[in-house]
Amino acid sequence: MERLERNEMWLQWAVELQSLAQAGLHYAENPFDLERYQRIREISAEMLANQSEFPVEKVKELFCSETGYQTPKVDTRAAVFQDGKILLVQENDGRWSLPGGWVEVHKSVKENAVKEVKEEAGLDVSADFVIAIQDRDKHNLPPYAWKVCKTFIRCTVLGGSFQPNTETKGSGYFALEELPELAEEKNTKEQVAMCFAAEQVEHWETWFD
Repeated sequence: MERLERNEMWLQWAVELQSLAQAGLHYAENPFDLERYQRIREISAEMLANQSEFPVEKVKELFCSETGYQTPKVDTRAAVFQDGKILLVQENDGRWSLPGGWVEVHKSVKENAVKEVKEEAGLDVSADFVIAIQDRDKHNLPPYAWKVCKTFIRCTVLGGSFQPNTETKGSGYFALEELPELAEEKNTKEQVAMCFAAEQVEHWETWFD
């Protein structure tokens, strides 16, 4: 546990350094300052590579590719119910998750939730209301090198059926007490239980961190 906590501290420091460096690269005009901020950004990537199994060039590709002021990424997760059970899709590694993914730059949160269900489960849905907006760091492991806002959205099936695709192997509906192995970096049992709670009340008030 102590080693895990130390690793998480290193990650937090690296993330903060990366954020400060990215903002500096965006706003600074002096060429010497730009050079310093670029080096700070490289150091943050080297710190992260040192604490992970990824080579530093791969870390730079993932960690240092954005420009402008750094803001969180947005992830959507759709909660679709049928006969008191929730829809999950099976990832290629065999684990299960709520349909979802990163919000694309040309999509709204609502549009993205609908798109992800269609792509991963083959279903046409309407997006009804927001169940929760969560800071991923407070709910999911392992920690990521960037900030993520997770948005859980209650959806209703309009039609369709599962279609073979590159992202998922299958889909199914599950009761809370019979959940399969979850991809917990995407959704935990507690998050799925939250979706069940939202389904069981007449007027749900959005949870947010």
